[in-house]
Amino acid sequence: MFDDQTFESLAELICGDTEKAPQYRSGWELTKFFKRAGAGRFVHTNETRKWWTKDSLMAATSEELTNIIKRFVSPKEYGGDQEKVNKALLAVNEILQIEGYKVILKGIDPVIEKTEIDFDIKDEKQKEELKPLPPPDFLTLQVEPGIGEILKQRWNETQLCVDSKAYLAALVMMGSLLEGLILATMQRFPQVANQSKVAPVDPKTQKVKSFPYWTLSQMIDVAHDLKWIGLDVQKFSHALRDFRNLIHPYEQNLCKTFPDEDTCKISWLVVQAAVNDLALILK
Repeated sequence: MFDDQTFESLAELICGDTEKAPQYRSGWELTKFFKRAGAGRFVHTNETRKWWTKDSLMAATSEELTNIIKRFVSPKEYGGDQEKVNKALLAVNEILQIEGYKVILKGIDPVIEKTEIDFDIKDEKQKEELKPLPPPDFLTLQVEPGIGEILKQRWNETQLCVDSKAYLAALVMMGSLLEGLILATMQRFPQVANQSKVAPVDPKTQKVKSFPYWTLSQMIDVAHDLKWIGLDVQKFSHALRDFRNLIHPYEQNLCKTFPDEDTCKISWLVVQAAVNDLALILK
């Protein structure tokens, strides 16, 4: 079974709601696509396309899911348009690599293969790219009074936790820092944030929720939709959100997850990059 974020990324790709997708699919086109993939029992009605697609993928049998992925990259799906086929292959393999799979074409037939997951640093150039980043000047950011000072303090406390090998505490602080800066950016540009196509809507009023009622997950998705953070940071940020939940002892005992030095240091590098990107927007 794939990770929840993998299903979400596949759904976004199939719908065509990302620039990496070969084409856009409306609701009725999604129904026809699933039928061509041998999963005709899934019929789109009035649901939001992305979430309907994600729910359908999660409800599909292993055979149906395999056939859906194969159909997505099949030359037959795009009338032999090589550019679209190549785009589909690149995009779907970028998503599947974290699950240990890749799709290749043998002639015109898609084949799904197991692959090795390798995130080791390969050479000195990559090592240099992973050097810690300096903090932005939080006190010059155009945010609400007092927030810059708090964000600066949280950056410093995160670094102290990393240096002290307090890895879980460090991850919790990273999540807090990232959430604080995304919210500060939303508060600075509220109209832009509210107009995002993935902004959370109150089902009763059908209006975008007030910021205090947004979850961290929703903030991350909106930040990516508005191109404040990249796709890689979006995916990682959701993982960081899950780590942050380990602050609850019973949750950690249930998950049997114990962050180590490598996880912590790689996480800190990604958060540093994201924070610096967001700081540029707030200058």
